Amino acid sequence: MGKTDWKPQTQLIHQGTRRSQYGEVSEALFLTQGFVYDTAEAAEARFVDQGEDEFIYARYGNPTTRMFEDRMAAIEGCEDAFATASGMAAVSGALMAVLKSGDHLVSSRALFGSCNYIVSEVLPKFGVETTLVDGRDLDAWKAAIRPDTKAVFLESISNPTLEVIDLKAVCELAHAVGALVVVDNAMCTPIFTYAKKAGADLIIYSTTKHVDGQGRCLGGIIAGDRELIRGPVEMYLKHTGGAISPFNAWIQLKSLETLDLRVRQQARTAMAVCDAVEHHPALNFVRYPSHKAHPQYDLAISLCEAAGTVITIDLKGGKDAAFKFLNALEVFTISNNFADAKSIATHPCTTTHKNVPVERRPEVGLTDGLVRLSMGLEDPQDIIADLLAALDAV
Repeated sequence: MGKTDWKPQTQLIHQGTRRSQYGEVSEALFLTQGFVYDTAEAAEARFVDQGEDEFIYARYGNPTTRMFEDRMAAIEGCEDAFATASGMAAVSGALMAVLKSGDHLVSSRALFGSCNYIVSEVLPKFGVETTLVDGRDLDAWKAAIRPDTKAVFLESISNPTLEVIDLKAVCELAHAVGALVVVDNAMCTPIFTYAKKAGADLIIYSTTKHVDGQGRCLGGIIAGDRELIRGPVEMYLKHTGGAISPFNAWIQLKSLETLDLRVRQQARTAMAVCDAVEHHPALNFVRYPSHKAHPQYDLAISLCEAAGTVITIDLKGGKDAAFKFLNALEVFTISNNFADAKSIATHPCTTTHKNVPVERRPEVGLTDGLVRLSMGLEDPQDIIADLLAALDAV
């Protein structure tokens, strides 16, 4: 039985391990910005042909970072990965690495606020033409993808509206014209991922979410075929400075050991919460793709075992009701992160998606009553009781 045959839980603990001459049990933290060479000739040789376990500068690579990259690539089912300073460094880095002035990008319109900014504001400044579509509508993808389209970008499950995209179908449409498929997979999680199997070329995570999952540090990852990762992605990121800190890589490397346990528990809690609050009179709806109340339930369960750790609710009273609900919570923390060990509640329209123009919000499902709820690791009964009490207080 080789390492490639290991189940995901085993890979999360052992894959990519590199031990120093001291034979440590826990992965070593190489907190260094540079590396030394025995001779000038050795330095020259390394810059000409850098070996697998040879390093030059922390912005280019680091033993601790490499362990993290290898482990993330393995659990995603990809050949390689490049770790970045944040999830948005991964999103912007991946897109900037594969696009140039004159190229055409098609993107789903339901995006995290910063992703929307990159697609709608940053890329056009550099001459990239962007077309936004309703990601749920395959006919819209067919109409938008052209023979000269270079890439498509989407969130497999949108943040925060939890729309589900038929990723396999979109990949087939994009690949038919030679376009790359770049997927932000943060909501889906590395545990329930289906991106590589569906055909995605570059798979992105904010490893701040789920992987660290304990509110400590930022990080991101771009996974894909080695030709793409060690070609345009590495070339762009190592020269523009988007690499992850070795310290953050070490924290998240260690966090991978418990990722499966944490995410599965949080997903079970998400389902239990949906069952408990689904028919509360203060709500217009509750959304979780793996729950029968979601309008794309059949598609979601055909794609993945579970749809992550986040649900959304929409309160009938709009912003006033949402704020009353948020202020009545006791177990939940009001913050703008998600996928943490602590349960977190977010009002997207006044925080993470504040910059989405008001006139565009209805088309992407953003309402004043929408609240994103990230399930933590507290006792599920305490979480449910807290939510029901806060809903009753509205």
